[in-house]
Amino acid sequence: MAAPIQTIKKEQLTEEQIKEQKLENLKQLLSENEETVNELFAIMKDLNDMGALQAVTKLLEAKEDVVHILLGQVTRKPVTNMINNLMGAAGALSAMDPEKTTKLIESLTTGLDAANKAVDTDEKISVFKLVKMLNDPDINRAMNFGIHLLQGIGKGLK
Repeated sequence: MAAPIQTIKKEQLTEEQIKEQKLENLKQLLSENEETVNELFAIMKDLNDMGALQAVTKLLEAKEDVVHILLGQVTRKPVTNMINNLMGAAGALSAMDPEKTTKLIESLTTGLDAANKAVDTDEKISVFKLVKMLNDPDINRAMNFGIHLLQGIGKGLK
């Protein structure tokens, strides 16, 4: 009968063997992805021909100066105002019901189309015609919307 195994010896790879194994893995990876590697080199060649790689290299070399300039520009009052306005607008838009916003934008587009057609006709609106138009359900709906919009804005400004 054979003697039982009492210890397991883990094979330690030398530095040279580890490098050889990594090189073999890289060769296998390159051969499996030859088309992708060729495309990558083609892209790199195009970027180099355009001068983009050189620009990126110079940008990375001057990274501290670039960051300093960038931070100087971003912290200017007009830029911070713009960022704050965008954040405020994004907050307001996220609070709105998307269906109502879509309907409002579509209505605005329809209204702008009708207004452009009316401008082309040069039709004069008399006071009598204006009063008569208030009976039109579409005009009445828009006036009702506008009046309540103004009322809501007034409450918000209070």
